[in-house]
Amino acid sequence: MSVPSVNELDNDLSNDYSAWDDDLALNTLNLEPIQLTVDETASGKRLDAALGLLLPDFSRSRMQKWLKDGAVMYNGVVETSPRRIVYVHDVLNVQPQASDEMKAYTAQEVPLDIVYEDDDILVLNKPAGLVVHPGSGNWEGTLLNGLLFAYPEISQVPRAGIVHRLDKDTSGLMVVAKTMMAQTDLVRQLQARTVKRRYIAVVQGELDAFGTIDAGIGRSPQDRLKMAVLVGQSGKPARTHYQSMGYWKFQQKPYSIAVCQLESGRTHQIRVHMQHKGFPLVGDPVYGEKRGARRSIGSIAKTIVGEQEFDRQALHAYQLGLIHPRTGEYMSWQCELPEDMVALLAHMGVNELPLPDADMEMEALLAQ
Repeated sequence: MSVPSVNELDNDLSNDYSAWDDDLALNTLNLEPIQLTVDETASGKRLDAALGLLLPDFSRSRMQKWLKDGAVMYNGVVETSPRRIVYVHDVLNVQPQASDEMKAYTAQEVPLDIVYEDDDILVLNKPAGLVVHPGSGNWEGTLLNGLLFAYPEISQVPRAGIVHRLDKDTSGLMVVAKTMMAQTDLVRQLQARTVKRRYIAVVQGELDAFGTIDAGIGRSPQDRLKMAVLVGQSGKPARTHYQSMGYWKFQQKPYSIAVCQLESGRTHQIRVHMQHKGFPLVGDPVYGEKRGARRSIGSIAKTIVGEQEFDRQALHAYQLGLIHPRTGEYMSWQCELPEDMVALLAHMGVNELPLPDADMEMEALLAQ
């Protein structure tokens, strides 16, 4: 089972934009070789300790790793032992190695499904399984790496233009800013809650017609690797509007399809809110049913989806609407359900699911 890291849970970009480290520049990676001559302050010390004195910008553990990797030469010969004693006039050559954190900001070829693009923004359809931004355990192969590869100029925009996120195993539409102006404007729109983000969710249970879940979300006090609804000021404000598209029974259990619209953008918001209301998402590895019960649900599409179980949350960001940062025009995009969700629904008896009309007025919003 894929368990989110603490780092992933801390990166809630749409409302907590400061979660990114603004001091991490995307274009400051410097791996030039370094030549050092041991002076009196480092003489007589172990090699790793001497390197720590001569290169104070790097940690001792980093030096020890470089030694282990053969990236340090002692008087012209590769030296891997940190215990080697060095003396005045010894020459050390160091080839810095990219740390995991450094790799996070390198360009890598990652397939991107671009739905719309102009000089200011691009809208893409993120597949399930693609991590949006780097974090613990996911330093490479992220959407950010792919953006830096496909759009080198985007390295001049903080966070490679990413202004909001989707969970790794949630599919669907995202907007990325290509300029500083566009990024600033989109962040303000997210903060003002004028960006329309709608999702299709397959949930367990017979969902009522419509409603709004207004419940703060924060880190679970019982499990720091999960989020939860928290009562009082400890939870950050979060609102999710939902509307049922109907329910049916499969294997004598009720299931529903819901349209969800976010006001806020907390980490795992729809997943946490729907579980809190008693309607966990089908296939959710973190907030769904226990593994044994989940397996029976996840395996129902096995014969359809390349012999792979449906082992992710059944959640797809099918609609995105915003005011264009330059023209001021309202723009909206939709994307169909991905193949794995189509196969899942078909195997559960739902052979066709037309997307809701882009201009559909949600009853949950009308009731406000």
